[in-house]
Amino acid sequence: MPTVLRIGSYRFFFYSNENDEPAHIHVQHDGALAKFWLKPVAYASSTGFSARELSKLLELIEQHQTTFEEAWHAFFGN
Repeated sequence: MPTVLRIGSYRFFFYSNENDEPAHIHVQHDGALAKFWLKPVAYASSTGFSARELSKLLELIEQHQTTFEEAWHAFFGN
């Protein structure tokens, strides 16, 4: 489960066995977990995050979209 980036207490990562799905990023904070698609950036699912936090996460992912996509393609090779 490669960690791509940490911003404050948020950890952005993907699971190493998810190469059969479109590029996406997971976000973990305490017991909360969310998943966002990367192209285009869009909310996929979450447990434990408030609507306000999800909006903040969406903005952070848009700001770092290139970093996340490059990490995804470097790891999975596609």
